[in-house]
Amino acid sequence: MSIQTNLETFRSNLTANCQLIAVSKTQPVEAIREAYDAGQRVFGENKVQELVPKYEALPKDIQWHLIGHLQSNKVKYIAPFVHLIHSIDSLKLLEEVNRQAIKVSRTINCLLQLHIATEETKFGFSEEEVTEMLASDSFGKLTNIRITGLMGMASFTQNEEQIRQEFRSLKIFFEKLKAASQPPSVTMKELSMGMSSDYKIAMEEGSTMIRVGTAIFGHRNYPA
Repeated sequence: MSIQTNLETFRSNLTANCQLIAVSKTQPVEAIREAYDAGQRVFGENKVQELVPKYEALPKDIQWHLIGHLQSNKVKYIAPFVHLIHSIDSLKLLEEVNRQAIKVSRTINCLLQLHIATEETKFGFSEEEVTEMLASDSFGKLTNIRITGLMGMASFTQNEEQIRQEFRSLKIFFEKLKAASQPPSVTMKELSMGMSSDYKIAMEEGSTMIRVGTAIFGHRNYPA
């Protein structure tokens, strides 16, 4: 099926208030433009070195989301234009985003990545670390970032009940933060969870953003 057909299928199946992020990592500009021509305006990239040239080559009304692990020394390259960073996993990284945001006179929207999976290879805060950070003096000094929600990646498993429980735990913590008093720069609006293999479960558990690549673009052509 074509990219346009795949997009139309996904849009028809989205739950209310859930946004589709087309994950375009390793996809050529031509494929992204085909999705753009089909009406898609929100794209996610894993790596800064891929994101920057795509931003330069494609229409400027695209919302670019950085969804992969972000190194502090790469923040400066995306600070002028990135719409949302999903993968904030440390105070140190958040401080660097703030520094670079000040330089370009922007306030950058960010999600805090929670470690909800069983695999230790995945990044993210614990719930306790998030609670402590949001209450800290160091966080209070950050003037040019805005925390708009949480992101999580479920375990890579065929066990759907495990995936559901991991997403549900993130939703419970999201609602806990939403109900609590937070600094002015924190507004719990977005819950980014769900990819091509588990987005249906994620939507059922309250996701407001699903990150889908393969099911839209087909299998990626990884460079040799």
